Amino acid sequence: MRRPLIGLLLMLSCALLGACATEKMRSKQTVLDETLRSYAATIRWGDIERAQAFLDPKLRETLAPSALDLARYRQVAVSGYSEQPATPVGDNEVHQLVQIELVNLNTQSARSILDRQVWRYDEASKRWWLVSGLPDISRKE
Repeated sequence: MRRPLIGLLLMLSCALLGACATEKMRSKQTVLDETLRSYAATIRWGDIERAQAFLDPKLRETLAPSALDLARYRQVAVSGYSEQPATPVGDNEVHQLVQIELVNLNTQSARSILDRQVWRYDEASKRWWLVSGLPDISRKE
């Protein structure tokens, strides 16, 4: 009677450990999905001030847009945001390619840019941070 009980406890322990590992990975993926969705909505609405909160705090000062960049952002409206699926590059980094459609508010001319995003996961804060900077709308693709 004792051996079947020990075997059952061993199987349950293994299943529980496997579930914990899966939950940890899913949680990290869930946080990534929520972060990318929230960032996309922020950019779609043209809220550059709020978008800066997604920048890695360690790099925020160097990645923050200049006064000229902020003036450029105020001159455009985002009319489209088409993202490719995020591609993992190691355990704590993903890349995502996004095509952003812009309309100049003064001239009503439309154009698109490609935003090559790099996101890194910070284990301490359990957050994904944008390390590639905000979209460069001065470039033409």
